[in-house]
Amino acid sequence: MPFIVNMIISAGVISFCVWLAKNSPSLAGFVISLPISTLLVLALTQIQSGDSGNGVELAKSVFIAVPASLLFFIPFLLSERLKLSFWVCYSSGLVLLGVAYFIHKYLYGLFSK
Repeated sequence: MPFIVNMIISAGVISFCVWLAKNSPSLAGFVISLPISTLLVLALTQIQSGDSGNGVELAKSVFIAVPASLLFFIPFLLSERLKLSFWVCYSSGLVLLGVAYFIHKYLYGLFSK
């Protein structure tokens, strides 16, 4: 049952963000840049497990992952200069996310228990 509740809450938040992006892209960009998924996952994990240590480790991981995940946006920043289409930027960004994962894995190993 908690899984279904998690899905409903998450789907509602995501659907709201998609609706907002259609109506006010600049406001949606700000709202989406907030760690909405992190806030949801941290709160729902704490409510369901009651394990504060797990939440702290998750928060540390996210702290390291956020800057690394910004690699995804590099192709979009270079798209006009390099004349890249949306899907080239998107797929290149996914490849860079793979690189970001290994950076995250290395750095998390330095700061975890």
